[in-house]
Amino acid sequence: MKFQLAVNMERIDDSLDMQDVARHTLGMVHIAEEGGFDIVWSAEHHALEMTIAPNPFQLLTWWSTETSRIRLGTAVATAAYWHPINLAGEAAFTDLISGGRLEFGIGSGAYQREFDRMKPGLKQSDAWRYMQEMLPAVRALWQGDYAHDGEFWQFPTSTSVPKPLQNDLPVWVAARSPITYDFAIRNKCNVNCWPLTRPFAEAELYKQHFDDAIAKADNDWQPRFALMRHACVYDNETDRQTALNAIRTVLSQFENLFRNAGDVHNGFPASVPLDQLEGREQYDPAMLEENLMFGSPETVIEKLKRYQALGVNEYIYYASMGLDHASQQKSLRMFCNEVMPEFS
Repeated sequence: MKFQLAVNMERIDDSLDMQDVARHTLGMVHIAEEGGFDIVWSAEHHALEMTIAPNPFQLLTWWSTETSRIRLGTAVATAAYWHPINLAGEAAFTDLISGGRLEFGIGSGAYQREFDRMKPGLKQSDAWRYMQEMLPAVRALWQGDYAHDGEFWQFPTSTSVPKPLQNDLPVWVAARSPITYDFAIRNKCNVNCWPLTRPFAEAELYKQHFDDAIAKADNDWQPRFALMRHACVYDNETDRQTALNAIRTVLSQFENLFRNAGDVHNGFPASVPLDQLEGREQYDPAMLEENLMFGSPETVIEKLKRYQALGVNEYIYYASMGLDHASQQKSLRMFCNEVMPEFS
């Protein structure tokens, strides 16, 4: 099993200094590289302090100058917010500067709130159409001169400047629905997925979509399949409670965004009161601890082996969950030192 890290610059409130947040994020990348992680992923989000990532390629270019081995991925570039020429060039430049370490991840986007600001009038449920037009155009621009006359973009003959350093730059698609799995495998992309806080059955469903798409495509493509879960390794009750409190606070802010409630001030989403979430399985502490990659090193190893048996050959450790910086780094080091050797 290979291991990947998803980490964000994040602030739950304005008590944290932005420079400290940046230093912490880079520190997590260093721990991951030293610990043997294969890829570190940066997100794209806009006007939200809980995920400070207005351009994932800026983050990756920064990390590339501070690392030497770990590969650098976008999880994900949101297709509808870009122009194909711009996206192709930004990605290729990052690949060049990083010495050929880019993993290009593309997706449809998550929050209607962001679409209302970045692409007014577009429903999140329709954004997959932009992604499916964008990716072939970007790949064509990486190859050379290309003109495009599509539904969403039109441009005369152009090309990506620069070109990627890698001849066959790895592409990943963030997938949940069967139509996206089919598109990814048909276009010879790797797949990453996120079952959110849902039970193991959700991961089984995604793996079935993945297998069905491979059978349907029948194109001899052997894709990589990575699954992401929020993660926290702990070895005492205090750290356990700290982790559960942190993830519930973050999830209450996510609930605000998913509802598009509009209660966001200076980039900080208000929390939906937890007493309004009681009885909802995805916020119950016991269910969170069971479904997420939470627990002692031994518990986390047991959970990972279950995913490995399912056919998940790569695991994305999602570190950002509102936890204090010291606890995040302690957990990641424990994962590197006490969990990963079991899978080497």
